[in-house]
Amino acid sequence: MARAIAGDRAPRLYLKRDDLTGLATGGNKTRKLEYLVADAIRQGCDTLITTGAAQSNHARQTAAAGARYGLKVILVLEGHDPGEPQGNHLLDVILGAEVRFAGVEDDEAVWEQIVALGDELARQGHRAYLIPVGGSVPVGALGYATAVLELAEQAKAIGIRKADIYIASGSAGTQGGVELGLRLARRQGFDGHCYGVSVSHRSREIAEESARIANGTAELIGSDLRLSPDEIDVLDQYVGPGYAVATPGGVEAIELLARSEGVLLDPVYTGKAMAGLIDQIRQGRYGPGEPVIFWHTGGVPALFVYAEEFTRK
Repeated sequence: MARAIAGDRAPRLYLKRDDLTGLATGGNKTRKLEYLVADAIRQGCDTLITTGAAQSNHARQTAAAGARYGLKVILVLEGHDPGEPQGNHLLDVILGAEVRFAGVEDDEAVWEQIVALGDELARQGHRAYLIPVGGSVPVGALGYATAVLELAEQAKAIGIRKADIYIASGSAGTQGGVELGLRLARRQGFDGHCYGVSVSHRSREIAEESARIANGTAELIGSDLRLSPDEIDVLDQYVGPGYAVATPGGVEAIELLARSEGVLLDPVYTGKAMAGLIDQIRQGRYGPGEPVIFWHTGGVPALFVYAEEFTRK
């Protein structure tokens, strides 16, 4: 694929395939849920409650994790019921989650509904584990702090000890975990630098939230590492009109990777992140043969809601 972008000047492009992590077509949330579900079970919870958009990858993977471990899952999704379920929403239904729509899109208002639902279940004798959007809390980010150590060993095994890493960044839990993991990996001989490509928020907002989550995760593991937002790089020029709105660059990236490697991205997250990387390559940021890693965080089911973006041409 890299040669299709820059010919003989192309860097060496590697994919870290977290779209293959399992749990109903996989994705990055599976790594977070490994720790979040373990924490829920440790606390004796019988229900998982979380939120996201109608096409939330996190909601879909939470539904799958609940099914796998015998926990009831209630999804309080943002906005209004779109009607016939498609994409991730359809998989939520197939996986047996109870799907509710909050009727609002304000994060705080949706969270208030989740807290109230948890209280209601407690009165009925149940114990609910409440997971914020994206599983973006320090416990969840542990999944990506440890994932970087896995990546570092894989990279060193093929002779890479230094590389830039590109990821889609939204609720900041993945980037927060990656940022902490990279600091830990440097102590083991791998020098990586993360560029989060925003799919929704401005760069400073994501940098601040990533640092907060990374520092909370460091506390959990007893590390003295602390990060400042100024140390975290986020590219916010590829968002386009807004969250979950496909961009021409994202559509091009999806088609390019599909037709050169047989690998699928999605318009909401990974398509925009790959569009950012493609633009950076075209600007000449990387020299011929220089290693660059794209962390594929999943999201393929959302493709089926965006058919018009690919067929109207």
